[in-house]
Amino acid sequence: MGNPMRIRAIETGGVVEVKALMSHIMETGQRKDGSGNIVPAHFIQTVTVTCNGKTVLSAQWGPAVSKDPFVSFKFKGGSKGDKVTVTWVDNKGDTRTDETTIA
Repeated sequence: MGNPMRIRAIETGGVVEVKALMSHIMETGQRKDGSGNIVPAHFIQTVTVTCNGKTVLSAQWGPAVSKDPFVSFKFKGGSKGDKVTVTWVDNKGDTRTDETTIA
């Protein structure tokens, strides 16, 4: 499990903007260490964002996403005080879930 995500969700005019910074090494499996050995792949595969239990974003990622990925998107249907939950799962089965309240 990675470090806590930094998540912000702000509602303006019926539209909620979500920004999330995820802490993850995101290794491609193509880099070599100082000894010439390949560093095993370790990257986020799926990201799911829900608002009060309803999925508002579902994404599939691969090794091309950079270290400590940042995602920003907007959706309609959320209100101030609602809970936004972000969950990721990586290729090794590690998972992280964090939530915030819409401001």
